[in-house]
Amino acid sequence: MNIPATAVLLLIFSPLTVFNVIAETAEEKGLAIAVEADRRENGFSDSTADMTMELRNQQGDTSVREIRVKTLEVANDGDKSLSIFDQPADIKGTAFLTFSHALEPDEQWLYLPSLKRVKRINSKNKSGPFMGSEFAYEDIASQEVAKYSYKYLRDETLNGIDCFVIERYPAYEHSGYTRQVGWINKAEYRPEKIVFYDRKNSLLKTLTYSGYKKYLDQYWRADQMLMENHQNGKSTLMTWKNYQFRTGLDEGDFNHNSLKRAK
Repeated sequence: MNIPATAVLLLIFSPLTVFNVIAETAEEKGLAIAVEADRRENGFSDSTADMTMELRNQQGDTSVREIRVKTLEVANDGDKSLSIFDQPADIKGTAFLTFSHALEPDEQWLYLPSLKRVKRINSKNKSGPFMGSEFAYEDIASQEVAKYSYKYLRDETLNGIDCFVIERYPAYEHSGYTRQVGWINKAEYRPEKIVFYDRKNSLLKTLTYSGYKKYLDQYWRADQMLMENHQNGKSTLMTWKNYQFRTGLDEGDFNHNSLKRAK
């Protein structure tokens, strides 16, 4: 299960197409699904998108943030992503850079224009909220296969959609989760829903995807991603638009200098 870094964000349990691997155990089948998901996601090269992030508290009050997201695919490693905040005015120019890795801890930096300095995010603090949202820092990084172990649970119909249900367990000791359960659309092998359990193995959050569109005849992206926190009553809705692929981004667009000059 995999979400591109744009999505942050993406996203966790990426699209598959056809699962034709015979797996003898639930663990082997779960891993095979994740490996095929990753293979199907390969080759997009780079992408850009605009994203609106709506934060809603328990009382129903909302705040809105406008963000531009750039992603670079990296061979034999995790993706690189750069998120640039355009609105509201008090955080305009804030930029967030992620180097995802398959086996090593992800590297993340935050540029704060008010302080004119780059702050590195401690790898032990990735369970913290990303810019006040219900998405954690670890949710924003690309979800590489090697970051988890897997288990196939069952087949199940969700909202009329025939799905695989699989579970994954973070290998990273400082993850904010003990496990995640995902419903994967059998026809398109896209994530429909992911449920997150905290370090005490209690229900924490649910992520729901909607409004999928297909790009380059291969890559599925959801128009909306709703993260609901069951413990604090808050939620965050990400709405995506203006996806573009293979725009010519390179390594030079994803470094500390690119953070400081982000506009």
